[in-house]
Amino acid sequence: MDKARLDKLLRSFLEEDIGHGDLSSEPLFANGETGSARLVARESFVAAGAEPIAAKVFTLQNGDIQCTDAVSDGTKVERGDCLLSVAGPVVDLLKAERVALNLLQRLSGIATLTERFVGKVKLYPVRITDTRKTTPGLRMLEKYAVRAGGGYNHRFNLSDGVLIKDNHIAACGSLSRAVAIVREKVPHTIKIEVETDTLDQVRECINLGVDIIMLDNMDLATMKQAVNMIDGRALIEASGGVNLESVAGIAATGVDIISVGALTHSASSCDIGMDWKI
Repeated sequence: MDKARLDKLLRSFLEEDIGHGDLSSEPLFANGETGSARLVARESFVAAGAEPIAAKVFTLQNGDIQCTDAVSDGTKVERGDCLLSVAGPVVDLLKAERVALNLLQRLSGIATLTERFVGKVKLYPVRITDTRKTTPGLRMLEKYAVRAGGGYNHRFNLSDGVLIKDNHIAACGSLSRAVAIVREKVPHTIKIEVETDTLDQVRECINLGVDIIMLDNMDLATMKQAVNMIDGRALIEASGGVNLESVAGIAATGVDIISVGALTHSASSCDIGMDWKI
């Protein structure tokens, strides 16, 4: 993650939550009053973001806050485990609490779901990747959490690679024309990926020599036919409605990559609380 960009992002989250001041904490505690607390798991999950995200939220709020005992990303924690200990000015600990917890809960949820998908396909030489179906403003963090869960990242944004999708083809007039135009205009170092949903389109991509062929929303029988047709002449990505029940069957067809939008758009936040040390 880009540190400068991360700091700016986290500061904006703090500004959003604090507004013009904490009307609950500021009247209750003097500026010099200090305390300590722990961020504790209320259930079992795969942790993501304790040190690089949650701790950073606290120290951006006040550089005097000390953060220790951060659990490593990708660690499986159990109910009652400590993810992070914090100590410093009471007012600032309370101001940063909600933002730190929200992010830690969200990222751990993504890492946990990713780890479940990865576990389903561990017998196959396939990568589980995310998509661009992320929460606006949180893409960098959510894609980081996917990696913490054992997954891989697809494009971060539209400038990361060529992916000619169904609407590109429809608006352009044909698959072949779209590939020809893009190939003429992008650098030769950029790979070209095309989304297909029929075997005819797969055959067309093979004849055009595209680098990556996406099999979108195909049933397993059709997907297996497509893999046999391609026969190693292009990298194969499967996508579309992938879930925990279907992912192993998709991996068994011989595809190289399975992209799963659910990793980021459907992950549930984990239950984490901040317990004050008395």
